[in-house]
Amino acid sequence: MNTLTGYLRQAGTALRFLLFATLVLGVAYPLAVFGAGQLIAPYQANGSIIKDSAGAPAASALIVQSSADDAGVQDPRWFHARPSAVKWDPASSSASNLGPNDPNLLDAVAGNRSAVAESEGINERDVPADAVTASGSGLDPHISPEYARLQIPRVAAAHGLSPEAVQALVARHTSSGLEAFLGQQSVNVTALNLDVGSAAQSGTQQ
Repeated sequence: MNTLTGYLRQAGTALRFLLFATLVLGVAYPLAVFGAGQLIAPYQANGSIIKDSAGAPAASALIVQSSADDAGVQDPRWFHARPSAVKWDPASSSASNLGPNDPNLLDAVAGNRSAVAESEGINERDVPADAVTASGSGLDPHISPEYARLQIPRVAAAHGLSPEAVQALVARHTSSGLEAFLGQQSVNVTALNLDVGSAAQSGTQQ
């Protein structure tokens, strides 16, 4: 009888602890984290969603939007992001996992360099490194200001915008200050392309 009572007491203690842990860790803590996120950084906590000119959610500033077709051919109307091992598919995230001396990686870099040089009308030696190498996630929306600047003439011509207007958009989406404090400056292609589309739609020339 004493043994049964002891088991029941232990079971009751375990159930009370389970209920307590569920309330604290399964309810109170998630609500506290959610509330803190909404209070301190609501934009980031809600997915860093970018809205279009009509105010409707259009994309996440954290994920690149592909400008390539199923064959991997880039649309010349838009700023191009870095190459992607997952073909910019937001349902997956991965790198190629190829070593720096892997012939497949070297061939891919050479092919990317040739394609970028041809599309931008420049010499292959002037193609920046981030234009030919993929990010670790395959979904990084950021490129270097150098890569963005060399795409300005093509994008401006495709949309009937002045190069100066497109340059201003690039400058607007180039990180600076604290945002670039711990690393190099970068340009968010996802946000930039949305603004390019809005500028082309409104016929902005300056």
